[in-house]
Amino acid sequence: MLFIIYQEDVENSAPLREIHKPAHFKYLEKHEDILVLGGAMLAEDDARIGSVLILNVPSLAEAKKFSENEPLRNGGVFKSVKITRMRRGQWNPGAAPKSAEGN
Repeated sequence: MLFIIYQEDVENSAPLREIHKPAHFKYLEKHEDILVLGGAMLAEDDARIGSVLILNVPSLAEAKKFSENEPLRNGGVFKSVKITRMRRGQWNPGAAPKSAEGN
């Protein structure tokens, strides 16, 4: 099942993100078998304002467990976390931008 984890940052999260970024990427790499898509949400000035992760796991409980152990969440980066089951609709990876920043 697919679950989307929508996480909004606290104000002035940049210092916390920097501290916890190495552990965050290590955690995502460790779970690459269930991570379908992940990325930071960006403000118009490219500042990180949150994160979105899409996981393929058997249950909401597994998605919650993943989220509860995520280093950015444990590091206090997020003011809110919402986890919702989703269905895979259209799938077109070829339409994705070529760069991480979307250009």
